[in-house]
Amino acid sequence: MDSYKCTLCGYVYSPAVGDFDHGVKAGTAFEDLPDTWKCPRCGAPKSRFKKV
Repeated sequence: MDSYKCTLCGYVYSPAVGDFDHGVKAGTAFEDLPDTWKCPRCGAPKSRFKKV
């Protein structure tokens, strides 16, 4: 699974880690995140992330 980086603040979403603070379990692919998911650091929408 690929990691994705926020183009606004540099936060990297790693599927191996997930986003526990926002209810996303480890092993969740970026593509499987809900469209309403936002960057936990700056609040940017999912559309502002690029594959790294």
